[in-house]
Amino acid sequence: MSDFQWPVRIYWEDTDASGIVFYANYLKFFERARTEWLRSMGVEQQRLRETHNGIFVVSETALKYHVPARLDDELLVTASLIERGRASMTIQQKALRPQDTGPTLLCEGTIRIGWVDAQTLAPARIPQHILEKLK
Repeated sequence: MSDFQWPVRIYWEDTDASGIVFYANYLKFFERARTEWLRSMGVEQQRLRETHNGIFVVSETALKYHVPARLDDELLVTASLIERGRASMTIQQKALRPQDTGPTLLCEGTIRIGWVDAQTLAPARIPQHILEKLK
């Protein structure tokens, strides 16, 4: 499966006083890209909550920062499935600054998301039709 890509523009609200992206905002960018990656496969999270009483939650993250993004930068944020289990998935994500000479890697990480019951937050199995879309 190839990397899903989602464009992100860096706004003032994303930066610290020096105009550099605040480190925690990469998690927001990754969250948006994962949501749109799922949506691109027909997996809409609100509908899953309503029809299957389940939601995806982040259970683990690991990030490495390479080069800072700055105010007004245009980035591509990627999402790629690297591991799929019955109750969780691990996704590789990157924030890249496209350039003529090739993209510059700004931040990369792995995010593990698990499926839980929307009411009790107890771990559960990911519905089979979602697993089939992730092959």
